[in-house]
Amino acid sequence: MPQKTKQKFATQVDTELLDAVKGIAKEEGRQVQSLVDEALADLVEKRRLARPRAHVMATYRSSVDRFGRLYKKLAE
Repeated sequence: MPQKTKQKFATQVDTELLDAVKGIAKEEGRQVQSLVDEALADLVEKRRLARPRAHVMATYRSSVDRFGRLYKKLAE
């Protein structure tokens, strides 16, 4: 498997948060960078899953337009 390229970037982090991350890295015998990679990947995946895909929403809206009255009756 080819290794992914890395890109440096600068940012600032709350001191207590960084200390906690360093502690976790030490406990797990990992580099802080690997925890940052994991955290960013988790954030991206969480955001992707939080938004419904456009075609899914279009199908949903179409269904509500077509069967909305039936859905309301079924809910009663």
